[in-house]
Amino acid sequence: MATIKIKQIKSGINRPERQKRTLRALGFKKMNQTLEKEATPQIIGMIAKVAHLVTVIN
Repeated sequence: MATIKIKQIKSGINRPERQKRTLRALGFKKMNQTLEKEATPQIIGMIAKVAHLVTVIN
């Protein structure tokens, strides 16, 4: 399956607990961290929920 590179560009501080948990579930531990994930519908949905905190890198 295809992969997606995502980078956390904003902090989870002062965000709702649900968004913090979504960042953790994606695997982010600190700012400016880049991860590579498989493009499953679940991962794409999680990225959509925190789209204001992360960016997709091509």
